[in-house]
Amino acid sequence: MKNIIRIGTRKSRLALAQTEIVANALKLNHPNLDVQLIPMSTIGDQILDKPLESFGGKGAFVSEFEEAMLSGKIDVAVHSAKDMPILLPAGLSILGVSKREDVRDVIITRKGSKSQLTESTIVGTSSLRRQLQIKEQYGVEVKNLRGNVNTRLAKLQAGEYDAIILAAAGLKRLDIMGADEYQFNYLEPDVFIPAAGQGIIAVEGRDEPKLRELFSKWNHTESGYSLETEREVLKLVNAGCNEPIGAYTTIKEDTINLSILYWDNKILRVQGTAKLQDRLELAKELVNRLKA
Repeated sequence: MKNIIRIGTRKSRLALAQTEIVANALKLNHPNLDVQLIPMSTIGDQILDKPLESFGGKGAFVSEFEEAMLSGKIDVAVHSAKDMPILLPAGLSILGVSKREDVRDVIITRKGSKSQLTESTIVGTSSLRRQLQIKEQYGVEVKNLRGNVNTRLAKLQAGEYDAIILAAAGLKRLDIMGADEYQFNYLEPDVFIPAAGQGIIAVEGRDEPKLRELFSKWNHTESGYSLETEREVLKLVNAGCNEPIGAYTTIKEDTINLSILYWDNKILRVQGTAKLQDRLELAKELVNRLKA
């Protein structure tokens, strides 16, 4: 009789695509494992006419999965790491992470439209981090935009927005990057700081040795170090769902570089480098510099 693992996933095309990445890796590494996908709907998927921070922030996409894992309905859940709350319930942890995809944000406009952003350009994004930076760098008007990737692109095509901002990782996983009907302008991460964990797929699950072992071969150690460091920044500043913050690391051999963007009545940026083994101390040092 085969062992069974039940993976919770949101129902959007991107969520399913990311879950398939995890499921396929499990099937490859554990041929006798019966991998079952359990699509679920979250409050964040159901309420699209309000900003996330008004009804739960990042937890709006995660809490139903956490309840299902703790009750035994599912074993694990697949998330975009940037959507995960800072603190996980007792008994749950991150069991593994993917190799990081393209970490950049992307400005998308309709093919044939003006790609240059001006003060009259209406840019759609629900992210406070993106809103701050796009206003600072381009002086544009920002309107709230929620929904899955395809919903947002449809609103762009309908002319509700002149441009929208999405993560390159999601566009690549959906094979949308380079589509003929759009123009894509990549925002370099050392200038336009990404969200903590952007580009990384995280598997959250019950903290059980058997489940953790299933993901040991798939887990990408370097991306795990990056995610750990970036989430440490969020924890140290006690970042809630209302706070615009970006944290981005790069690792080269045994050295890690960390850049942070934060809002405290004005945009603050700090950056530093340390030995990889001192990554959490680096996060603490830079956050203390921010607070100072």
